[in-house]
Amino acid sequence: MPVALIAGVTGIVGNNLAHQLLSNGWQVHGLARRPSADIAGVNFIPADLLDPTALRNAVAHLKPTHVFITTWLRQPTEAENIRVNSAMVRNLLEAVSHANTLQHVALVTGLKHYLGPFEAYGKGTLPATPFREEQPRLAIENFYYAQEDEVFAAARRHNFTWSVHRPHTIIGFALGNAMNMGVTLAAYATICRETGRPFLFPGSSAQWNSLTDMTDARLLARHLEWAATTPAARDQAFNVVNGDVFRWSWMWPRLASWFGIEPAPFPGEGTPLEQQLTGTEDIWRDIAKSHNLTEPDLNRLASAWHTDADLGRPIEVVTDMSKSRKLGFLDYQPTDDSFFDLFTRLRKDHIIP
Repeated sequence: MPVALIAGVTGIVGNNLAHQLLSNGWQVHGLARRPSADIAGVNFIPADLLDPTALRNAVAHLKPTHVFITTWLRQPTEAENIRVNSAMVRNLLEAVSHANTLQHVALVTGLKHYLGPFEAYGKGTLPATPFREEQPRLAIENFYYAQEDEVFAAARRHNFTWSVHRPHTIIGFALGNAMNMGVTLAAYATICRETGRPFLFPGSSAQWNSLTDMTDARLLARHLEWAATTPAARDQAFNVVNGDVFRWSWMWPRLASWFGIEPAPFPGEGTPLEQQLTGTEDIWRDIAKSHNLTEPDLNRLASAWHTDADLGRPIEVVTDMSKSRKLGFLDYQPTDDSFFDLFTRLRKDHIIP
């Protein structure tokens, strides 16, 4: 039986990955600073990846065959992002190396590999779209590169294989997550419906009019398992997207329709969600109370800053999946259904009314 250790198991990627692996008979251990008991079958382990001694003690009894790194910590500067997030990867891989059981390590990064870090996001000289894995790194510091380098170095020291997974914006179920556009837009649409505010696309004209794609967290979980168990996929980096492309000018009215509201006309440039949602915490608290919702804290649901970063990009962003297709990963997921499936679950779990 393969034994997985998921770093960041309570996040949007780790949560969906745990369910995927459990459904296929894996033994699953989950690391998190604040463990949760909401995934039956996962052995939750509280651990701080920035505390090497405590981390080694926490995992000393484990004999993982596969490690999945699905977490990161946002810092105020890219230099700090590099220092902190590379240390997390390095500390984890050194902590589990003692068991001599590790066969494969999967690292989840994203399209900032091509777009640059937050400090230079979508600026400067960027590679042509669609983004392809063989495109060289940007000539700029990027914590994704530092994380990759830690995995590569550890693989040479400890003789395991690796895979790097670069999803686009991820849609999936997770609360309290720093990068969660689907839940953020669900909360925003609910506030618009309950208050009569206009449901206004908050992004740029480039995103409104240009082609884009996204990544369903369930498809990403299947891709992670596929790469970890497919010999041809070892020691490879992969883009991971749903397989369809769309324009937000088409998607936005579809999201509005699900919530039973009319989309506001796009004025040419949107008003960022951070601005639109400022001061709405009490409104959400009242909505939660009147509808008996389980989460009254809007800040645990909405990550407006990250949604604004994705929807405010001044360039087209589409991603090539040919590499995975050629090696046998053929999964496909319509992105509008990804949103609708998530909204349905949020309503079922009384997160939104």
